[in-house]
Amino acid sequence: MAPLIVLFAVTGVTRFVGWLGFTAWLDSWPHTVRLGLAAMFALTASAHFLPPRRDALIAMVPPRLPTPARFVTLTGVLESAGAIGLLIPIFAPAAAICLAVLMVVMFPANVRAAHSGEGLHTMPLPLRTLVQILFIGACVLAAF
Repeated sequence: MAPLIVLFAVTGVTRFVGWLGFTAWLDSWPHTVRLGLAAMFALTASAHFLPPRRDALIAMVPPRLPTPARFVTLTGVLESAGAIGLLIPIFAPAAAICLAVLMVVMFPANVRAAHSGEGLHTMPLPLRTLVQILFIGACVLAAF
């Protein structure tokens, strides 16, 4: 739930600042969503490196994949790189699309965790699915 709160809070605050006229760049939903997503992915990436969440993420990796810890590290690095990319205007559209693809690729781990009882359990799978769709939609919006 924390990533969703961060996405909404940062997007909302920055959009409000844009609406107030402090900077024209923030008077744009795609730009403010980029900032919200960057903050959200910085938060979620940290879980890939810091216990106890890292251990729970490793448990979510499907057993058919070798070296689950490496996958968790790799996805954390990709989320970090994507968060940085969202902050660099020339790279932001590509970063947003790559993050959307990453979320699609990683979603089976959430399904596995929901069915097996292993890993992180922040919300029931139907709600998690809706939140994932919202995150992917935010990435698509941020690509413009």
